[in-house]
Order: sequence, then structure tokens, then C-alpha cells
Amino acid sequence: MLRGRRVEDLIGQVSFVQHLVLLFSGRLLDPGQAALLEAVMVAGADHGPRAPSIAAARMAATCGVTFNSAVATGINLLGDIHGGAAGDAMRFFAEVQLRAADVGRDEAARACVDEARARRAAVAGFGHQLHDVDPRREPLLRMCEAARDDGTIGGDAIDVGTAVERALHDAVGRPLPLNIDGLWAIVCCELDLPPEFAMGAFCLSRGAGIVAHAYEEGSTGVKIKGPCPPGDELVRYVGTPAPS
Repeated sequence: MLRGRRVEDLIGQVSFVQHLVLLFSGRLLDPGQAALLEAVMVAGADHGPRAPSIAAARMAATCGVTFNSAVATGINLLGDIHGGAAGDAMRFFAEVQLRAADVGRDEAARACVDEARARRAAVAGFGHQLHDVDPRREPLLRMCEAARDDGTIGGDAIDVGTAVERALHDAVGRPLPLNIDGLWAIVCCELDLPPEFAMGAFCLSRGAGIVAHAYEEGSTGVKIKGPCPPGDELVRYVGTPAPS
């Protein structure tokens, strides 16, 4: 039995993401809700070889370890900084929403952004080091807005996320659009799933990309691939000099 349901009754009747949420919380998402979670999991699966989790898996695959070990190397790099941004964004959105009850959503977003900047803390879920606008923003945001319009979700998290986006633009003086982590946070907030779920589900999502990259790298025959090109010009020793 899985959360009170027979596995034979679930096979062929629920999607993988519906099953994931069922195992995690005991709830069965309706198809429209599951489609949103499916979309962010597709979007988070891979983002090229520069991501630390991907790069580490590719390097491990050239070192003679098993395929499973190469995959695990990539998964083990997912943590609070790389992989945890969606959960951080969810916590930030929750604080904005809490304050919005007293001062309104836009004012609450501005106050939270100003406080974060005063602490020199990044606001998770916005901006991207490679893109002016994360290419995953528009299709995911359109899906969320359509789901709000048809009643699949309530839409509060969408409004909070876009309010923070505007507040960041005003504070920084340039756009810092929602990125995949911010959209992931919106979906998990709308589905009433906690930050821990966001992190765990992201590991499963990125794991798909890690599996593909580890296999691809392992098939090349390259040996002991490192993070830098040959030579020492990019890696300099800066510790205490050896005594002469």
C-alpha cells in the first residue's frame, strides 16, 4: 500500500509527478496542477555543462568510477546554494505575503527587497548569470497565469512573485526577472508544497540531466577531465610560501 492506495491501482492511472506528491504528502494533484509541476521539472532538468552539478558528474565520469558514482557526484553537489534557491524564494514569498495583509502586496515586496539589500543578501529566484531574461520564464509564467484563470490554482504566489520582480527593478534600476527558481517557487507555493519538497523534487529533476551528461561524458573516452584547462595560469597557490 502506498499512502493507503494499492500500487496496482496507481500504475497507468497517475503520472510520475502525481505519484511523487502522493508519496510526499498523501495528496493526489489534479491533472492541471500536475501539469504545472511537470513543466517546472522539465525546465529544471538541465542547463548546460557549466552548472556545478553537471560539471562534477562529467568530471567524475572520466575518473574510472562507476556510472552510478558519477551520477551521485553530481547529485551530491545540490545544496542550499546550488539547488536550494527555489526553497529560499518560497520563504521570501511567504514573508511578503504575510506583510501584505497589513500594507498591501507591492509595499510589502518593496520592504522585503529593501531589507534584503540592506543585509547584502541576494533575493533568490530572480536574475540569471547567463541571460538577461531566463528563457524558461515566459512559458512557465504563461502556464501559471492560465491555471489561475481557469481556477486550477489561486494565483496569490504569482502576484507575489511579480510584485517582487517589480520591486527589484525599482531598487536595482534594471530588470531582474523571475528565473527558474522563482517560477519553481511559485508553482510549489500554489500547490501548497513546502520548501523541502521543492529541493527534493529539484534533485529529481536535475538528476535527469546529470544522468544524460554523465553517460555522454563517459562515452567519450576522455581520462581525468578537470575543471580548468592544462597549465597553472588559472589556478595559483596563494597560501604561505615554503621556507627557503
